Amino acid sequence: MHISHLHHFTEHHRYCVSREFGLSPVDERMLSSIYQPMVGAFAISLYRLLFSHVPAENIGYSAAEPQRRLFLTLGIEPNEKGRRSLIEQASRLEAVGLLQTSRIFIPETDDYLYEYEMLPPLSPSDFFATQHLTLLLRDKVGKFAVLSLREQFWSREPEEWSRSAVGKENISRPFYDIFELNTHVIDYELEQALTEVAAVRQPVKSAEGKLAIGYSDIILRFPRESVNRAHVEKLRFDFDQMGVINYVAHKYKLGAQDMCRLLDEDGIFSPDGELVLDELQHRANQHFRQHMKRQEQREVSAAKVVAIRAAEQGDGAIIPDEQPVEMEYYVEVPPQFLSKCDIHQYNMMLRNEPYTRLLQTFFPGAVPGQLMDIFEKIDLNYKLPGEVINVLIHYLMTLVASGGEQRINRNFVEAIASNMLVKQVNSYEKAVRYIRDQSKVKGKGASGAPGTRSRSYAKRGGTSGKPEIQIAVDDGQSGAVSEEEFAAMMQMAADIKASKKKGAAESP
Repeated sequence: MHISHLHHFTEHHRYCVSREFGLSPVDERMLSSIYQPMVGAFAISLYRLLFSHVPAENIGYSAAEPQRRLFLTLGIEPNEKGRRSLIEQASRLEAVGLLQTSRIFIPETDDYLYEYEMLPPLSPSDFFATQHLTLLLRDKVGKFAVLSLREQFWSREPEEWSRSAVGKENISRPFYDIFELNTHVIDYELEQALTEVAAVRQPVKSAEGKLAIGYSDIILRFPRESVNRAHVEKLRFDFDQMGVINYVAHKYKLGAQDMCRLLDEDGIFSPDGELVLDELQHRANQHFRQHMKRQEQREVSAAKVVAIRAAEQGDGAIIPDEQPVEMEYYVEVPPQFLSKCDIHQYNMMLRNEPYTRLLQTFFPGAVPGQLMDIFEKIDLNYKLPGEVINVLIHYLMTLVASGGEQRINRNFVEAIASNMLVKQVNSYEKAVRYIRDQSKVKGKGASGAPGTRSRSYAKRGGTSGKPEIQIAVDDGQSGAVSEEEFAAMMQMAADIKASKKKGAAESP
């Protein structure tokens, strides 16, 4: 129990208890023989006291009342020392999985309400399969006591059964072989009544406010004759795998019906009934991508319908005002436009014309359909402004006209558009700054160091990533060496050679 200030946990704060289980004789024995040595008798007394708040034959919530009842019943003084003691005992129960404490803020009273959610003790098989709990019990009572306690919870099978266990055959009859349900009539009144009185615990909601997928949501939609039906029925008590299913559904935005379709496919479950997470995520991702593709196609088709209706209305369409372009954001006119317009007209066209009309000016005939589809997707799905798309078109056409080998394909254009979206390029001015920065980067990458390039790179038209070193070249301008200078250089070389020999002889 994390309490930052003891004034937030007093005998005046209200609390309630909730539980959704009852205690069997095996559970009672687990509490007294297994859990009590680990957490102490005081903590187990607190557990039994909280359990008694809800009648033994019922499940649900207790009435909200001040925590003074807990202090008085346990004989704890309602002071700082008593609060610390109660927090410590509750924390022990939380650590071994018997209790879960929540704090709820009540705006009306500007105060907190504490909820003690009780959890059942583990069965003997689950407890001794949990390593950290078994080790804690060993530290408290010793190794041989742990082995003795484990033997006390099991009754051995007869010898003749253990020998013939290899030939064991399950001959049980399934539910639908004995009982037949009338599924043709839907009783809405019964469903509404069950929804109103069920439940202590309401369905958990995800971060987006949507209800998480429960076992009932899956089993009611799952086909009865499916091969995976037996594996899905085991999910009722497997909360870990249900958590995995909800994680995948939230990650890929899947509903209960979509998840049922995936769970019905081959390879989703291993032969022993375990959920194969990698395979489930792979198929969920495929479903997610297909849904996105269909959604994009629907948006494009809907936009075309809207455009056709707007064209049919004719005069009723609102024409936006023409936006000016500042001189500092002018771009150069491509070579194919030099004879058609000047720099002022070209930049005004980039700022104000729709991208569909701008594309038509670059082609003598019809615009290639594949190219139009690329920019249509950027406009309708990526939601880039029209003026930004025009600057992008200008940038691409300039790259092609400059003599580069870059081809305008879908991946290349979408990569630039994605980069613009990430950098929040949403205006004409930002788009012009973006393409100028890109041109500077390409210019630096294309420029080499001063000097002569290697022949192999010159043939390929590329640049070397290594720095080029200047080579001294005899240009014939230096004068001839005289005999005196030559004799002095020979003498210097002899002196250097002699000093090296002397140093080598003196060294050990």
